[in-house]
Amino acid sequence: MQEPTFLILTALATGPKHGYGVTREVAELSEGAVTLRAGTLYGALDRLVEQELVAVDRQEIVDGRLRRYYRLTDAGAARLAEQARRLRKHVAAAESRLQTRPDSAFGFPGSFGAPA
Repeated sequence: MQEPTFLILTALATGPKHGYGVTREVAELSEGAVTLRAGTLYGALDRLVEQELVAVDRQEIVDGRLRRYYRLTDAGAARLAEQARRLRKHVAAAESRLQTRPDSAFGFPGSFGAPA
């Protein structure tokens, strides 16, 4: 799963959001590292709806413009949970290997990121 997809699903995990709300939350979750442009966001949302990981929750007209809200489906929540478990395993493996690296600032247990 690509990082933007993971972050979009994560953003929707707390409840329905419209496109701009998803974009803001993804930027917050990624600490500004991921910025979704409208074309990228709506292309991803269309794909996620097609895959039944996300569904359109409702639509409303605001200032003469259509605002569509999206929600995470049960299948989407299961896929997100599966991906989170997979990433945790990768992180654990990376931390473990960093701790055994000779002459490393990461060389003692529980110190990931802390200088020796």
